[in-house]
Amino acid sequence: MSLRPLHLLGSPILRQRSAEVGKVDDDVRALIADLFDTMRAAKGVGLAANQIGVARRVAVVEADGQPAVVLVNPVVVGREGADRDEEGCLSIPDVFGEVERAARVVVEATDEHGALRRIEGAGLFARAIQHEIDHLDGILFLDRVGPLKRRLLLREWERSRKGQTGYLKSLAADGAAPA
Repeated sequence: MSLRPLHLLGSPILRQRSAEVGKVDDDVRALIADLFDTMRAAKGVGLAANQIGVARRVAVVEADGQPAVVLVNPVVVGREGADRDEEGCLSIPDVFGEVERAARVVVEATDEHGALRRIEGAGLFARAIQHEIDHLDGILFLDRVGPLKRRLLLREWERSRKGQTGYLKSLAADGAAPA
C-alpha cells in the first residue's frame, strides 16, 4: 500500500490544468495504484492525480456500488438532466456545499491497460466522475457554488485550519492523520 499526502485548498497544483498522459506505462499504473490506495484510506469516492501532487490527467472513481474506474485523459461526451446535491472534497476536508451537476454523464477515457473505454454513470457515480474531471481542469467544487455560499464555505475552511500551516495532509492506512 502506497499512500500519498493529499494536497489541500491553497496548494497551487489544485488550480492548474493537468497535462495529458501520452502513454499508459508502468509509471502511470503505479500512480493509479497510489490513487486507489490513498482514496480508500481517506474514505473517498474519487481522487484526481493533482490531489496527490501529480499534474497529470489521471483520476479514479469508486462510488455508488459501481465497479472502480480509472480515468486517463477523460473527456465528457454526453450529459443529461440536472441534479443538485451536497458535495465535499478530500482536498477541502469537512466542508460541504450544494452543487448542480449533470444527472447522467458519458465519458470516454483510457483505462489502466491503455484501452479506450466509454463509461456511463448516474447518481453519485456520475457526480464523482464530474468532480474528478473538474479537478483535472483546476476547478474545485467551491467554484460551482454561488459567491455568498463560497465566502461562507471559505470562512468555515479557514476556521477549521486555524493554527495549521502548509497544504499537505498525510494519511495513515485507516484514513486518519498519522500520530
